[in-house]
Amino acid sequence: MSSQPSAKKIIIVGAGLVGSLLAVRLRQLGFQVAAFEKRPDIRKSTIDGGRSINLVITSRGINALQEAGLLAQAVQKSVPVYGRMMHSRTGELAYQPYGQNQECNLSISRALLNQFLLDEAEKQKTDLHFNSSVTDIDFKNKTITTNQGQQFSYDFIFATDGSGSLIRKKFVDSDSQIKFSTDWLPVDYKELLLPLPKDAAATEQFLKKYQKDALHIWPRITHMMMALANRDGSFTVTLYLPKESQRTEFSFAQISTDQKIENLFNSEFADAKKDMPDYLNEFNENPQGNLGTVKLSKWTDGKSILFLGDAAHAIVPFFGQGTNLGFEDISTFIKLLQHNLFEWEKTFSDFEKTQKPNADAIAEMAIENWFEMSERVADPKFLLRKKVEAELEKRFPDLFKSRYGLVTYTLTPYAAIQKAGWQQDEIFADLLSELKTPDDFHKVNWLKAEDLLRTKYQSFKTEFHISHQRVTI
Repeated sequence: MSSQPSAKKIIIVGAGLVGSLLAVRLRQLGFQVAAFEKRPDIRKSTIDGGRSINLVITSRGINALQEAGLLAQAVQKSVPVYGRMMHSRTGELAYQPYGQNQECNLSISRALLNQFLLDEAEKQKTDLHFNSSVTDIDFKNKTITTNQGQQFSYDFIFATDGSGSLIRKKFVDSDSQIKFSTDWLPVDYKELLLPLPKDAAATEQFLKKYQKDALHIWPRITHMMMALANRDGSFTVTLYLPKESQRTEFSFAQISTDQKIENLFNSEFADAKKDMPDYLNEFNENPQGNLGTVKLSKWTDGKSILFLGDAAHAIVPFFGQGTNLGFEDISTFIKLLQHNLFEWEKTFSDFEKTQKPNADAIAEMAIENWFEMSERVADPKFLLRKKVEAELEKRFPDLFKSRYGLVTYTLTPYAAIQKAGWQQDEIFADLLSELKTPDDFHKVNWLKAEDLLRTKYQSFKTEFHISHQRVTI
């Protein structure tokens, strides 16, 4: 067994969501922890709009916050979300509940959550360094150098410095066998705002139209818009458009004038436009963000360095799992560290073997969900499947839970869920082969559905330990 926790000096590079929660957990175990963040202290600066998509915290994030003893406080800063509200071009609304028995996600501002976790890290006496970027790292002598010319030594270093990680670049450069890639989605985004009206009568109508406990989606095949509620009653809106496209006139490359921006909103999002008084200025002034999948072939040297969060595995946001995956990294690592009696080298190795297949699986599922959310949510066959999925969960809760439900409400490993999704696709292809629209729902053969689940799915569930046990708030 290794030395007592207090004997180890740990450096965390990056004090965003994953880095700050990791600092809390490691301090709770008694380690000396210093965290270095290149940005100013977010708690002492104004939170700028247009720079952060609202987060959805689901089972894995809820579990990690619970383990840290922080869930109750985080819930107070969140808005519960129970389903999707689809907005058609002509303004019709269609609600799709996420799950059963009031299953919900938590919508929260990224900046607000980061501020809260930094407060907790500080309470745990983490040594926090802001405006302090790491400019160099000496893996052999276990030292880092900051932009202020200071050197710090470490026993272990955790790189949580995001998708553009400098530590990862140094790590990849140090070994030609390490492979790194970023696959960019041909879609960018801008953040906008649906403000709560100041007039009381207008506010009443606004709240009827925009249920705060729903994720609002405007699906338009090649592009879409999403909105999540904030605690003050406003909504953070994220507009996704192709960078450039020959399939549509609406892409960031083509929308180059105020008139073209207005044409986009008049054509595609007219019902939202009238409630977004400053959309034109926000579109022009807010930064255009890009979306990519980061893959790193090795997450550790097996001795003293480990990559977590986006530094190891950035994913696109269309399953709402980026932060949840990063928080699950922390839960998994802490459990393995304790199980291995603080044998660090074994824990680093076990963590990579355990978690990398899960990160790869959810990365692929997140890209698939982009096509589901932008294109398929308006497809009649897809809507029928969603309706049947919900009914199967009601009728046979021990036999079936949708892929979405498994990802969002359970702790079943992502890699196992991906395999479950493939199995479910085969079952639905058989069950719904002759049916085409939600109006065909009454024709579903529920005896056949039960037989398919028992004969084709139950043994698979057992083999891959697919659990329906929910994580609740």
